[in-house]
Amino acid sequence: MQIVLLEPFMTGSHAAWARQYAAASRHDIEILGLDGKYWKWRMHGGAVTLAQRFLAIDCQPDLLLASDMLDLTTFLALTRAKTANIPAVLYCHENQLSYPWSPQDADPGLQRDAHYAFINYASALAADAVLFNSSFHRHDFLQRLPSFLQSFPDHQQSDNVQTIAAKSRTLPVGLDLARFDSLRPVEFGQDRWRRADRPPLLLWNHRWEYDKDPETFFRALFALQERGVPFELAVLGESYQRRPAIFAQARERLKAQIVHWGYVESFSDYATWLWRADLLPVTSMHDFFGISVVEAIYCGCRPLLPNRLAYPEHLDPAVWPDCFYQDFDQLLETLTRLGQCPRESANPQLRAQVARYDWGQLVNDYDCLLEQVATRR
Repeated sequence: MQIVLLEPFMTGSHAAWARQYAAASRHDIEILGLDGKYWKWRMHGGAVTLAQRFLAIDCQPDLLLASDMLDLTTFLALTRAKTANIPAVLYCHENQLSYPWSPQDADPGLQRDAHYAFINYASALAADAVLFNSSFHRHDFLQRLPSFLQSFPDHQQSDNVQTIAAKSRTLPVGLDLARFDSLRPVEFGQDRWRRADRPPLLLWNHRWEYDKDPETFFRALFALQERGVPFELAVLGESYQRRPAIFAQARERLKAQIVHWGYVESFSDYATWLWRADLLPVTSMHDFFGISVVEAIYCGCRPLLPNRLAYPEHLDPAVWPDCFYQDFDQLLETLTRLGQCPRESANPQLRAQVARYDWGQLVNDYDCLLEQVATRR
């Protein structure tokens, strides 16, 4: 089967997902993508450019696979002579209906924010199937749609929510987790290596942005420091020109604990820090899946997760209660206890829980599902 994958935002996890699926799939996948920048303009105008590129190539695919950053309705309208009978699948890494807006973004105050959510809504309506990277994401989007449509003056078409729900399902994002295996330190053996001569290494491996709630993360670490709890800190993740001010404050206040600070370009360096880290306190206010969290767990880092968002899909809180916290006080108490007592080896079964997201496990699910959509129409 021949598939054209449409990605207007080819960077980070979007680019990795597209390229890795194309490499792993038994289908012939051609990627049409644009540079991952100017996200608002990509949602507005990316469909126009990609439509022109699609019309220019000699290809009549069996299926179109588009990411949520594409205005699928515009793309299909501009290519209708060629795509009228080609099924289209929308894959949602995120959506602009429930994604928290940056406090520095002026659009919500100017009431210009609804259009991006409407693009996601209309694209889902136009698609033959809608795939979400987590069940949390799927439920969240469908629960928010009714009130979003009710905000419009008339012709709200609320029945469309059920139309979209009926063709929606969860398909986790595929990850190349196996590539971490070759970088596992040999001294780890079968279990996590725990050096008794150093304090636990705490890890931040997320984007340096507001939705990851770095304020709460560093507030917990400031409290540990004040309590005299020993720890080391490695802060990874991609940062941008406009970053939360708390990072500069934390770098100064925690300089005695910091063993690494800043984004690492090399994957091998990134993997080495994940294998070395002991604890991953996660404070995100929003996460549709949590790729960085899954990667750290796969490398044996013990997570401390809020009991919400997509995280309970990775680890069942009923089975792994020690990996979850209910509020800030419980997070702080757990970090204090783990910092003051001899550290335990991470349970290798945690790694097994997230290994199912590797492309080696997931690619057949992708291939079979897309085949079903292509033949059903």
